Amino acid sequence: MELEFYGATRRVTGSCHILRAGGFTILLDCGLVQGSRETEALNREPFPFDSAGIDAVILSHGHIDHSGRLPLLVNRGFQGPIYTHYATIELCHVLLKDSASLAEHDAQYRRRHGEVDAEPLYTVEEAMRAVGQMKGLRYGQKQEVMPGITVQLQDAGHILGSAFVRVEVSEGEQVRTFVFSGDMGQYDSPILRDPEPVGQADVVIVESTYGDRLHKNFDQTVAEIGDIIQTACRECGNILIPAFAVGRSQEMLYLFGQHYQEWDMSKWEVFLDSPMAIEASSIYWSHEELWDQEASLFRSNLRRMPPVDNLHLTGRIEQSMAINGMEKGAIIIAGSGMCNGGRIIHHLKHNIERGDCHIIISGFMAEGTLGRELVQGNREVYLHGQPFRVEAQVHTIGGLSAHGDRNDLLRWLKSAEGKPSVMIVHGEESVKESFREFLKSELSMDALIPKPGDRLDLNTAGLHPAVADNSNNKHRQ
Repeated sequence: MELEFYGATRRVTGSCHILRAGGFTILLDCGLVQGSRETEALNREPFPFDSAGIDAVILSHGHIDHSGRLPLLVNRGFQGPIYTHYATIELCHVLLKDSASLAEHDAQYRRRHGEVDAEPLYTVEEAMRAVGQMKGLRYGQKQEVMPGITVQLQDAGHILGSAFVRVEVSEGEQVRTFVFSGDMGQYDSPILRDPEPVGQADVVIVESTYGDRLHKNFDQTVAEIGDIIQTACRECGNILIPAFAVGRSQEMLYLFGQHYQEWDMSKWEVFLDSPMAIEASSIYWSHEELWDQEASLFRSNLRRMPPVDNLHLTGRIEQSMAINGMEKGAIIIAGSGMCNGGRIIHHLKHNIERGDCHIIISGFMAEGTLGRELVQGNREVYLHGQPFRVEAQVHTIGGLSAHGDRNDLLRWLKSAEGKPSVMIVHGEESVKESFREFLKSELSMDALIPKPGDRLDLNTAGLHPAVADNSNNKHRQ
């Protein structure tokens, strides 16, 4: 029995790990690497394993940095099942289709501009083939995925259908349990339930995206959003919210509905300017069984979601273009969430050089993205290859992150039974090191930070198995 680490080890995105046990090989996630164009070129590299030799995939949730290379895996020979939550299958139908469509359009653009051999990473048809191999599970349902290997998904509170994965491996009389966090959500965040306890585990693989910091108090965050909206109203400007289509867009609409009167939302025209976010919102509103008690009560009182009377769903291109004729009074929620493409770029071109414009950054921005440049306070950025001065007021709102902060992660790990060995992944290098120190000081837990290609022997006695360094393979990410 062994675990081998690949993606989201050297960097945050591209989640991908392997379990080998009982003669079977199971992949945990298969995500896209995101960031700069040079970084994203890694997605075209060969997998550091035989795709046809994978027996099954367990997908923690639908975000592209966890699911986005599944079409490539299928193209390169994988024919087995992809186990995930039912809601994740619905979201992947939207997310992978959109990812493929963007890739096709990008390839067409590059061919028109001289790159005659430009091809998309994968096509819409190929993405839908991967979705067709997905098999739905419910939270708490035990599923034998291979003889002697059972999987159970438990609510991670990150996005709709997100799960941390509990795997039990039996070889003879020996049973080993390991838990893979996927992405962990915040406790007490809107709409979704809190992460479930870890329970008994021999090994825990934990993400660490915000493992070195604390998010702003949620009530303070809500108050700050209200202040930004009221300030922008007095200044007669627009508000741009680059938002992930799944999770953040729905949370913003939920907050607008909750605080409609308090924030004088009737003075604004609110645009959800993302076909993917519009589809994802429909999926969110149809899965009330996955909401927390507050959101369920809110909906039951109003009989609909979200109660934003001045909301416009602008799915068509011409509708999106028309928004840019508004110099004031528009709140625009648009993708991409990290500002590295999509409709938000067009809205930034029309607003970023205006001092009365406000930009709300409400989520993680990877290195190499335009969103990271805005968070860092760059006074000049490039949009579609042209320089623009940043005169707009940029607000970083940390309290709405779909990822738990340091205390959320510590709280979750504290619920583990059996003194498990801990492997830290899915974080920038300095963050992982910092989080490891907090684990030691706060929970008296020792942890390892695997490198790409490292292997963990699940049969090794003791709490801290040795990790072999196999990181010389240039394709391992």
